[in-house]
Amino acid sequence: MAVAQPKSSRFISGFGVQVLVAMALGLGLGLLARNLGPGEGQAGYVLAETLHQVGAIFVQLLRVLVPPLVFTAIVASIANIAQLQNAARLVWRTLFWFAVTALIAVLIGIALGLILQPGLHTTVEAAAAKAPKTHGSWLDFLTGLVPANILGLAASTKITEGAATTGLSFNVLQIVVISLVTGVAALKVGEAGEAFLKFNASALAIVRKVLWWVIRLTPIGTVGLFGNAVAQYGWTTLGQLGAFTGAIYIGLALVLLVVYPTILALNGLNPIKFFQGAWPAIQLGFVSRSSVGTLPVTEAVTETSLGVPRAYAAFAVPFGATTKMDGCAAIYPAISAIFVAQFFGVHLAWSDYFLIVFVSVIGSAATAGLTGATVMLTLTLSTLGLPLEGVGLLLAIDPILDMGRTAVNVAGQVLVPTIVAKREGILDLETYNTARVPAETVLHPAE
Repeated sequence: MAVAQPKSSRFISGFGVQVLVAMALGLGLGLLARNLGPGEGQAGYVLAETLHQVGAIFVQLLRVLVPPLVFTAIVASIANIAQLQNAARLVWRTLFWFAVTALIAVLIGIALGLILQPGLHTTVEAAAAKAPKTHGSWLDFLTGLVPANILGLAASTKITEGAATTGLSFNVLQIVVISLVTGVAALKVGEAGEAFLKFNASALAIVRKVLWWVIRLTPIGTVGLFGNAVAQYGWTTLGQLGAFTGAIYIGLALVLLVVYPTILALNGLNPIKFFQGAWPAIQLGFVSRSSVGTLPVTEAVTETSLGVPRAYAAFAVPFGATTKMDGCAAIYPAISAIFVAQFFGVHLAWSDYFLIVFVSVIGSAATAGLTGATVMLTLTLSTLGLPLEGVGLLLAIDPILDMGRTAVNVAGQVLVPTIVAKREGILDLETYNTARVPAETVLHPAE
């Protein structure tokens, strides 16, 4: 499938190279900030704060576009997927492969936890163990499915030094539910819904255009995000939890570089072609640490570079961004739960390992719209009856771990629609095998 090269590519080319260069620059600036001194008013503090603000603004720009993108994309996908004869089977096969890959990932996590025993090889002090302010529960999962309002918004107020600050956030899972119901209703009312569906298609095109402008800022955002992580956490804390960090990244690498390629090969797909197409989304997921923030690029590469039909990808990818988290909801909670048990000297029975598997495969949707892996970990620990204070041991290095977790999450969110489309015979194999659309054209192929 040939795609016209836009004029903008003369200014922006080699998206992947730019992101790698930006990561290297961020690493250098982060180390410089640490060496210049972390004290307030010192040059290092100013540089670190600048990096933090640059990264935060970039993620905020991505996140602000997620609600309209998810809503318009899913409504449009409902209108399109309803025309397919195998729509119901596509949905069920998507859920099936979500569960299969999550099961494999959590089993790898349990195996690494038992073999490497990270909880017995740490120099972190027990005094660092503090219960987190936010934790997950099965009630969070159930209530998270029911929209609190038509926009899926939630408000929270914090009181600091006598001053109250109120912030708004959105629950992506609730937006998905609202979108699904609205899309089905628009089809059911027949002719009366046609005007709405046309308006929704127009709105989707506008959102994607604005999104393209934001994606152009990715290299700049990468410098801020990666540099701030290095400046804030450095290598000291990583050293104290070296065995745990190593176990997490070994698990993530096994899933990303062994499990996923094996699944692709068993389904007759070239793993190298997959990673070539999915790489822009995986890169952005690594630096942004947000599956939701990466959603626009994930959806774009799934459709344009890998050949998954838009009608299906527009449903599967947003749904996967809220529930398909092999990094945050499988590898991480499995190893972390075993780490906490080993650290506090708690024996885990075989039934406890079955509970870890159950929570990881069934309960990952509990993380949607909340605090991601931290909520998933507290849900796992509370289900097992392990001390929640163990979460406090791991929070110090969470941003470093979150980079790898999110990259694997995003890869899985691209993988499943690709596999299902291939098995259903709707994958454009010519596009998958030959089309390597430049990342800067993937969201808006013509200007």
